[in-house]
Amino acid sequence: MQGMDQASLLLRKQLKELTKRPVDGFSAGLVDDSNLFEWQITIMGPPDTLYEGGFFNATLSFPSDYPQSPPTCRFTSEMWHPNVYADGRVCISILHNPGDDPHGYEKAAERWSPVHTVETIMISIISMLSSPNDESPANIDAAKQWREDREGFKRKVARVVRKSQEML
Repeated sequence: MQGMDQASLLLRKQLKELTKRPVDGFSAGLVDDSNLFEWQITIMGPPDTLYEGGFFNATLSFPSDYPQSPPTCRFTSEMWHPNVYADGRVCISILHNPGDDPHGYEKAAERWSPVHTVETIMISIISMLSSPNDESPANIDAAKQWREDREGFKRKVARVVRKSQEML
């Protein structure tokens, strides 16, 4: 129980910070005021990227032992990106459990560490939108299209961006 109290305090503090001093590129709040462990995030498509102009919703779900373990992030808006699974889950190094990667792709230093905050997670996700990593993709089809049919990829992302604007 003590771990959960610590997590609650930390999450409450981070939410207060972000409310007082919003960070460019995203907004954050609770999905439901009674649950500090489920956050609703809106990511603005980064300028000068294919996602520019989009407003993408996602949820951040924090484990009870946060910050020892990373939250999971899932887009609830449609997303077409090599590092986002078809079900919307985001696949980036800092959201992977701490320690060495069993597959040998990532160094321990690239993975989750308790020093990360909602802000550093969101900055990493925004950076991921700006520069897809097709080395170890979560969405094979998106990665293949990114590599082999850049025009088709751009068209598909443009549709996703338009759709996100209509959902506002």
